[in-house]
Amino acid sequence: MNIIVPMAGLGKRMRPHTLTVPKPLIPIAGKPIVQRLVEDIARVCGEKVDEVNFIIHPSFGKEVESKLTAIAASVGAACKISYQEKALGTAHAILCAKESLQGNLVVAFADTLFKADFRLAKGHPNTIWVQKVEDPRPFGVVKLDNQGHITDFVEKPEQFVSDLAIIGIYYFQDGEMLCKELQYLLDNDIMDKGEYQLTNALENMKNKGVAFVPGQVEEWLDCGNKNATVHTNSRYLEYLPASDLISPGAVTENSVLIHPVYLADGVVVRNSVLGPHVSVGSGSVIENSVIESSIIQEKAELKNALIKNSMVGNHAAVKGRAADLSLGDYNVIHTS
Repeated sequence: MNIIVPMAGLGKRMRPHTLTVPKPLIPIAGKPIVQRLVEDIARVCGEKVDEVNFIIHPSFGKEVESKLTAIAASVGAACKISYQEKALGTAHAILCAKESLQGNLVVAFADTLFKADFRLAKGHPNTIWVQKVEDPRPFGVVKLDNQGHITDFVEKPEQFVSDLAIIGIYYFQDGEMLCKELQYLLDNDIMDKGEYQLTNALENMKNKGVAFVPGQVEEWLDCGNKNATVHTNSRYLEYLPASDLISPGAVTENSVLIHPVYLADGVVVRNSVLGPHVSVGSGSVIENSVIESSIIQEKAELKNALIKNSMVGNHAAVKGRAADLSLGDYNVIHTS
């Protein structure tokens, strides 16, 4: 089985954090979003993952590619890197990995995580994972018949047709057929809302007799913007066993941890209260501070800080009180 991970977007809604790293490499509970995603998919696969194909923008660079190679290796798979230079839609993104569109495969977009209890194996039906949402207009949605089979795929409906939003994880029995239908869209310049949409390829496959069923996850965890990512970090910390949360190389002095809290190797916490739902990256130092529901990345420095619902970037510094932050790498806030 192959896993296809489109992740070439520049993450503009996550700036300033995506000015220095791609959004899928932002950490959730101590690991990059895309690593959490790949590991979770590999965990539910009932067979070996042979290859992970990451579709990235060429500007991401060799350091990012090296990290992605290590992520694939962590699940025992080979790594392939494909490039998408222009954002031309979901169908175009997946087709950039056409060499890997073979056999049964999973397509998973790298801005979503999930909690679920299912197993994938050969013979599993073609599955589109969905979640009921209050406002379906920003999403692709599916319509179902009385037997629970998918009858229609609609991209970002302006009028209500369904509240079952496609969360961005798909299982296909026949990667070659998917590739053919994606190529058909590009060859015939079939676009929807100015882009080549995967939902159009799915609709064509359905019209040729391919059956799709909806899959249900226990929880859909979005990483589309700062607030959503902080929430996802909080929820993910709840899932992890206590043994995975505090590194033996972390130091706490005269401090209180209200779990769940993640501390990476080399973290120093002095005279502070952390938690619940705080993740701190390696080498960060926190002194005389109170932090709740936040992501602190690597080698950050926080002194006399009072923050909540915040993201603090790598090598950033907060000295003084601030309530709700989205602070990028190397930035400094110093208040009296």
